[in-house]
Amino acid sequence: MTQQADLGLVAKRLRAHAVRMVHHSKASHLGSCLSMADILAALYWRVLQIRPEEPEWNQRDRFILSKGHGAAILYATLAERGFFPLPELSSYCEAGARLTGHVTSGVPGVELSSGSLGHGLPVGCGLALAAKREGSRSRTFVLVSDGELDEGSNWEAILFAPQHLLDNLTLIVDYNKIQSFGRVEEILELEPLADKFKAFRWAVREVDGHNLDEIVDTFASLPLERNRPSVIIAHTVKGKGISFMEDNLAWHYKSPSDEQVLMAMKELGVAE
Repeated sequence: MTQQADLGLVAKRLRAHAVRMVHHSKASHLGSCLSMADILAALYWRVLQIRPEEPEWNQRDRFILSKGHGAAILYATLAERGFFPLPELSSYCEAGARLTGHVTSGVPGVELSSGSLGHGLPVGCGLALAAKREGSRSRTFVLVSDGELDEGSNWEAILFAPQHLLDNLTLIVDYNKIQSFGRVEEILELEPLADKFKAFRWAVREVDGHNLDEIVDTFASLPLERNRPSVIIAHTVKGKGISFMEDNLAWHYKSPSDEQVLMAMKELGVAE
């Protein structure tokens, strides 16, 4: 699939892969995968400077999925972009497989093992600072979940980035309003989130995380301000793209049945 592929179709394919992978392995975190499919499609097919045939190219942009429980759809993205063969997706979560249930280094295209929340942004700050000091044009992108912002390590990094003028760093918040045990507003309210980032001296943009044109245009305008790190607060829907999974906490954990997989594929317009 080329870089000029239709992003809407790409996102549907990524969602379909994630459904199959989670179903086959009887795993979980499907809702968390589906909410970020459009963001990943935009990043990997329009934004990131990468070479799938040369994963360690030293001038590449770095992407860190800090919400590592969404591993299935990142692996699907990397396979679709040619980092490794698509058939390997069927090994997800199998004993001895390299495609483990949380994002794991050693998989081509993966920059950092993640899943213990709150680590991605601090590491991303280090990568961005190193690139600045080396005079590299490499950029760093970090995607976090909204519930992950409960972790104090993120706020230390949020203080650090503007202090070091890291305008080569972009944070993306997958703001789907649901975390592991309930709605974000009930567990630990984040609002006013944009104002908090502005107070910490970040350049801020809020977007519809499922509007591909808006997402691509926002990425094209980076950095949002010179000498400031950028944060894109992407308002998303957990389980997006499959009606019976949308905005439903249960799909943080559930694995779909055979019947539900067929229903999902029909909604996505993808042959099972």
